[in-house]
Amino acid sequence: MAGHFETLPGGGAAVALDDVEISILRSLAVQLMELIGPGDEPAADADPLAALFAEGPSEPPSDPALRRLFPDAYGDDSEELRAAASDFRRYTENDLRARKREDALAVVRALDSLSAEVAGEGGAVLKLTPDESRAWLGALNDLRLTIGTRLEVTDDEQSEELYRLPDSDPRKPMVMAYLWLGALQESLVATLMP
Repeated sequence: MAGHFETLPGGGAAVALDDVEISILRSLAVQLMELIGPGDEPAADADPLAALFAEGPSEPPSDPALRRLFPDAYGDDSEELRAAASDFRRYTENDLRARKREDALAVVRALDSLSAEVAGEGGAVLKLTPDESRAWLGALNDLRLTIGTRLEVTDDEQSEELYRLPDSDPRKPMVMAYLWLGALQESLVATLMP
């Protein structure tokens, strides 16, 4: 089980993680939440119906990683498509940001709750329900997209080049995290397949 998710009886997934892996995953999830931003919490006396129709931003984010997490719906080939993409973003981005924050927070909470089953010295077995597994899958995907954008990975060929980076390359730790997250994501997807 070490290093990849396995299916649990009755659904869900489990993975053995050591203390370093727990720390890295937690740190990356917290950084992702910081990148996405805190969001606008409605006031306690706010009209719930008005909150449903709250408008979000109409322009794409300036940060390339955020643009990858919140892409334009229709591209920008014409004035009409840019206007449609702007409208789509205005009415969907707040909800999408909230979901991405919730997924990252689910990762942090699950890692913080680890204590019951020890997988060996300095580690634990993380057990996720099917719903938690889906939240983790979303967060792992968002983490890979973010790191991949920072590494300027645009296709599989570039991804293969990452394997050959020398240890002296300053990108190496980020590359190792990117590749590890990919393996975790792939094994988690396999547990969710019927």
